Amino acid sequence: MTDASEMQPGPLDASAMHPGPINASAMRPGSIDASEMRPTWCDIDLAALGRNLATVQAFVGDAEVAPVVKANAYGHGIGPVGRALQAAGAATLAVAYVEEAIALRTAGITIDIHVLGGAVVRQIPLFLRHDLIFTAPSIDKLHQIDEAAQAAGTTARAHLKIDTGMERIGIHHYNADRLIEASLACRSVQIEGVFSHFANADADDLTDAKLQLERFCEATSFYERRSLPTPTRHMAGSAATARLPEAHFDRVRPGIVLYGVHPIPQIGAALPTEPVMSWHSEVIYFKVVPEGASVGYGSTWTAPRQTRVVTLPVGYADGYARSLGTGAATPPASVLIDGARHQVVGNVCMDQTMIDIGGASAYNGDLVTLIGGQGDERITAVDLARWSGRSPYEVLTSVSARVPRVYRRASDTPSVETAAGGR
Repeated sequence: MTDASEMQPGPLDASAMHPGPINASAMRPGSIDASEMRPTWCDIDLAALGRNLATVQAFVGDAEVAPVVKANAYGHGIGPVGRALQAAGAATLAVAYVEEAIALRTAGITIDIHVLGGAVVRQIPLFLRHDLIFTAPSIDKLHQIDEAAQAAGTTARAHLKIDTGMERIGIHHYNADRLIEASLACRSVQIEGVFSHFANADADDLTDAKLQLERFCEATSFYERRSLPTPTRHMAGSAATARLPEAHFDRVRPGIVLYGVHPIPQIGAALPTEPVMSWHSEVIYFKVVPEGASVGYGSTWTAPRQTRVVTLPVGYADGYARSLGTGAATPPASVLIDGARHQVVGNVCMDQTMIDIGGASAYNGDLVTLIGGQGDERITAVDLARWSGRSPYEVLTSVSARVPRVYRRASDTPSVETAAGGR
């Protein structure tokens, strides 16, 4: 049998047919000591994020763009992303939970922050303390906010939530008049907006989405019927922003499209935004696997011939799903090494992943791309979603906190920062 020392080629010289493996050190920002960083990381291109914001703004015209930065800014890092969007001109950011909004305030965000999700009574003082915008999905919650604001001697800011077909939070559209009437009687709540959310704006058939849109328009016509000024109306996330211009109203709430990921082709066709995240690792081990040997937990892949297998220091604890391996994915996932695709073999482990490189060359320290491009090849978050049986949203938000994020800006040196924004 041939051992690794016999199959591992020596250093490539000028006669080689390609310029040699891409070493990860070439990808590391010069100001960061690579010896202090884990050899698996995400590059976050904040300049691309700014361009994406401009792309969406140009598409929606006079409507305000309120970027959604929930779930750690879709895995990109809520603090650095929030600061970049504020610097790029965003006037409002949207999150799911009050804890996320407080993280933004701690990271230096001073613009408006709308918490789209519900809140329990004990969290109401946090909204008031940090000047956050409530979502009021019911009459009871509206009264609780009003009472707390009166007791604190302040005025709360809120948006009314109308359920037009999602059946998540919000008063049913056919009862919306009751919530709006109740809001008019509040002494210490300023109603700044009214909103809803689409359930099927990414479906091939937009009939259901258009029905929701009709319901929202009917519910918010209350203000016109009463000759009252209409608060800011908003309903469109990424898919509706791209596909339903009539749903832009006064504000849109782009999420995943702002990060350059297009779950359906129609979104990318209308809003050709750039990927903001790329995900990389490095080769940490090389070996020759003989014909008939099995790889990984469960022995789900057996070498059909003698081959070369490299190991990467990334696994499902990092968000690289176990189902990307040959034990579950059909076809299994690929990675990029030296500009070529190579298949994941065996089940992805908690901390490591094995790659069949066949007869190709690889060296410890070579760059491996999990999401992103090398040469003419590119792997997207949508690819990982398809291979793992998940959605692109899950792919992005599953990249765990133990994966460092390296932030690249157009005008300064890249930096490594925590999710909350501390360097």
